[in-house]
Amino acid sequence: MPASEPTPDDAEEVEDASTAEAEADLASDVVALNKERDELRALAQRVQADFENYKKRMLREQTDAISRASEGLVEQLLPVLDSLEAALDQLHDAGEQIRKGVELVYGELRGVLDKAGLESIEGDGVPFDPEVHEAVLREDGDGDLIVSETIRTGYRFRGRVLRPAMVKVIPEG
Repeated sequence: MPASEPTPDDAEEVEDASTAEAEADLASDVVALNKERDELRALAQRVQADFENYKKRMLREQTDAISRASEGLVEQLLPVLDSLEAALDQLHDAGEQIRKGVELVYGELRGVLDKAGLESIEGDGVPFDPEVHEAVLREDGDGDLIVSETIRTGYRFRGRVLRPAMVKVIPEG
C-alpha cells in the first residue's frame, strides 16, 4: 500500500481521536456549566436570604414606628386622665348625675387606654422601687422604704415605664 493513502484503521483512529476530543470538550463544558450553576444557585440563595432579612427589618421598623406613635398619643392623654381622676375626687358634693357622667367618661377613656397597653403602676403599700416610683415626700427614719401614698398615678405602656408614680415614702417598720 502506498503511504499517502489512508487505511481504514487510520480513519478509525482519526475518528476515535476526534470523538475523544469532542467528549473531553463536552466533559469540560459540563464541568464548567455545573460550576456556573452552583455559583448562580449560591447567588440566588444569598439574594433570597437578603430579601427575607429586609422584609423582617422593614416589619420591625414599621412596628416600632407604630408603637412610638401610639406611645406618644397615650402620653399626651395622661394629663386628661389625671384631670378626670382629680374631678372624681372633688365631686363628693356634686349631684349623682354629674358624678356618674364623669365616671363614665373616665371609665371609657381608661378602657381604651388599657386596651392599647396602658397599665397603672402599683402604689400604696408596696416597697419603693426607683425604677417605677418618684419619691417626692419622705418621712425620716431608717429601714427599707415603703410607698405610703400615691400623689400622682404612674403608668407603664406595653411593659415600659411611661411615667413614674409620684409617691410619699416612709421607712418600713
